[in-house]
Amino acid sequence: MNVEKKWYALYTKPRWEKKVDNVLTKKNIESWCPLQKVERQWSDRRKVIEEPLFKSYVFVHISEEDKTNVLRTDGVLNFVYYLGKPAVIRDDEVNLVKTYLLEEDARVSVQSFSSLEENVKVMIKSGVFMHNTGRVLRTANKRVYVRLESLDQVMVVEFPAAHVARV
Repeated sequence: MNVEKKWYALYTKPRWEKKVDNVLTKKNIESWCPLQKVERQWSDRRKVIEEPLFKSYVFVHISEEDKTNVLRTDGVLNFVYYLGKPAVIRDDEVNLVKTYLLEEDARVSVQSFSSLEENVKVMIKSGVFMHNTGRVLRTANKRVYVRLESLDQVMVVEFPAAHVARV
């Protein structure tokens, strides 16, 4: 029996992303909590730590039959819904973020899509996003905002403005 698996976004309790990812993995459920390295300053030292890229989100690659088991996981509040159904994340979006996070100087911050306005359509000319098109929602200080539509989130990616061409 061939069961089709899809990527879904889960909404977790605040600051439970890593714990939920760990518990799901122990349950043999394919999960992914994207992390990025961030330098933090304490009163006596600086330290590089790994923080979740999307606050209160964990991604799972599951079939329909696994949904109940996932929801019964401690720390999981619910699936992220889009248009009244659990949001399905396209494989290429997941792979794009995974590939970008592997780059040495990858810097990403996330904002709610509702706080930005649409602008012009562009094509990325260089880097891991090369040949991808999207809407520049806002630009400032060499930042280009790329929308991950199925999450209704915006991924902020820093790179030189010369790497973007208007379509």
